Amino acid sequence: MNAAGRSLVLACAVALGGCSYFGWFQDADKKPMPLTEIRATVTPKVVWSASVGKSGDYRFAPKIDGNRVLAAAADGTVSILDAEAGRVVSRFDAKRRISSGAGGEGDFVAIGTPKGEVVAFDAAGKEKWVAQVGGEVLAPVTVSGKSAIVRLADGRIFAFAVADGKRQWVYQRPTPALLLRAASGVIVAPGTVVAGYPGGKLIALDIDDGKLTWEVSVSTPRGSTELERVADVAGLPVIEGTRICAAAFQGKVACFDIQTGNALWSRDISTATGLGVDDKGLYLSDDQDNVHALDRESGASRWKQDKLLRRGLTAPVVVDGKVIVGDSQGYLHVLSRDDGSFIGRLSVGDGAIRSLVAGLSGLVVQTSGGTVALVRF
Repeated sequence: MNAAGRSLVLACAVALGGCSYFGWFQDADKKPMPLTEIRATVTPKVVWSASVGKSGDYRFAPKIDGNRVLAAAADGTVSILDAEAGRVVSRFDAKRRISSGAGGEGDFVAIGTPKGEVVAFDAAGKEKWVAQVGGEVLAPVTVSGKSAIVRLADGRIFAFAVADGKRQWVYQRPTPALLLRAASGVIVAPGTVVAGYPGGKLIALDIDDGKLTWEVSVSTPRGSTELERVADVAGLPVIEGTRICAAAFQGKVACFDIQTGNALWSRDISTATGLGVDDKGLYLSDDQDNVHALDRESGASRWKQDKLLRRGLTAPVVVDGKVIVGDSQGYLHVLSRDDGSFIGRLSVGDGAIRSLVAGLSGLVVQTSGGTVALVRF
């Protein structure tokens, strides 16, 4: 297992009155594969970088909102940066520890805390409302219209009114004793909230009332022990056209029709970091840190890059026809979309790269050491 989210939580759901225990399962005796020289044909460039504060053990992702980038630090610092220059437009103290990345839209900024709070501010840092959710918040708040949607570490999903924090609905379901402690949240499609769950499940909820629209199995748990049977859909699903694709740890990668939930194809590949997609294919880093490219229509393998093993890779993103992954040593690796060969590399430094967000004609990187940078190719 690699370092990117293979932490497991042995827990009874907070909603059921349980408690949690955190255990880390890593290949401590195996070092990251050393990097070798490459023949670079692409030169990634840092357009700007800014220090926003360390994320600690949390997996914070920056949020691109028009001409701004929102970022959070574990110590409670929230930064709003100018997207083109990286200049600090606003910075404020949330006055509490933060466990999720910053989310928001326009004059609305929200964070989650390890003590079970969702806290909303205006862009100047004035507190607007606080909602108590009774569980650790690892995923950033997603704004859709008048709703702020947040997923907890125990799997519950809440929708609050952006204006005043009034609870609109909550969705919850039983969870197994052993599950991945992941920072994946939800994605929003027209009228629908989609989320992955333990047991290899992918669900769709009506965005207005939180009622279940459909539920499908990405993968079926297998094995004789609870650890072997962990099959969580831990990374965010991806939507491309009329299909939605997701992957399960110790399970499969699969694509479905987003309206009906009907299965289109599936493949036996395990990942907990999520997927990248474009009009050519589907891309993922497996739990040994091989990078795969699959045919989007059939799931057939197109290529596999096996020279980044145990480097703690992020989910791939695709920018300008190039496949990019970050690693726990602070490197960005640029791969050819055609054959997976290395075509570029950049050291961002300053700790592990925890997340990549495509946008602004490039991608925005956030590291564990507190750097947020815009990189273009």
